[in-house]
Amino acid sequence: MNMKDTVKAYIAMSIAMTTVGSSIVVGKWVTQVFPVFLASLLRFGLASLVLIIILLIKEGVPKLTRKEIVLLFFQALTGVFLFNICLLIGLQKTPATESGIITSTTPMVISVLSLFFFKEKISWRSWVGVIMAVLGIAVIHVMGQAPASEGVGGFSLIGYGLLCAAVISEALFTLIGKSLTDRLSPLAITTFVTIWGCLLFIPLGVYQAISYDFYHPAFTDWLCIAYLAIVVTVIGFALWYFGISSVATSTSASFTGIIAVSALVLSNLLLHEPMGWNHIIGMLIVVGAIIFSAQSERRSTQDSSPDSEQLSL
Repeated sequence: MNMKDTVKAYIAMSIAMTTVGSSIVVGKWVTQVFPVFLASLLRFGLASLVLIIILLIKEGVPKLTRKEIVLLFFQALTGVFLFNICLLIGLQKTPATESGIITSTTPMVISVLSLFFFKEKISWRSWVGVIMAVLGIAVIHVMGQAPASEGVGGFSLIGYGLLCAAVISEALFTLIGKSLTDRLSPLAITTFVTIWGCLLFIPLGVYQAISYDFYHPAFTDWLCIAYLAIVVTVIGFALWYFGISSVATSTSASFTGIIAVSALVLSNLLLHEPMGWNHIIGMLIVVGAIIFSAQSERRSTQDSSPDSEQLSL
């Protein structure tokens, strides 16, 4: 893969993770108006309709093997359904500081699982980049926070277990997606994962819809649902699959740190939440981790190239 394609992958992953970070901010508004599972059903239902139309126009429906159907289902189950449930409930039962520490380990978990399940060799430079990303996210989430959130204190085995499950689910979402990019296009993967996600949210979403007053949401509330569906799900997911198909897993793991940075910056700009020095330091560490990981991958590619000796100065 040439440098131009690599840069495109980096840009795609950066935009994708920025949209995911923005979904945290927009999600705060949405969940004040819509029940969580109903909001998820509306989001993935709308995204499914849009993606089906785009897929039919651009590529047509690809033939899926039984293995691919199962993998797409498990990707939706882990990264779409279980991740959202475990994260939302886990955050309610766990102090902010501890929850920040647990969720910040996502890049590390992605790399470790790729080592065990996919036997992917990770250089020491890549490990340094992953560890930097973890530290940066931890600084953003942990430093400067109170020891416990309001109404949350003590040790909750269920809370910590759910947050760990959310981290593992997000890691599996990335790894399964990377394994599917060899044959399926980013658009096809996004479409089928979104459809599976919509189907998984139907039971609880319909249950909440039965007693919900649909005249209550304002026009801007429906725009937020549309944003989550089209920008975050349709565009963000497709860009993420495009990016991870072209880079090492450890590099894509470092890019997940952008979620924390994006959420922090947008929370400050749109929700007027305070930003301290710890946040700025954490963001710089995350950006440094991404740059370091990108340079490490480029160096590893050059080292493995048969013409590397001629290309080096």
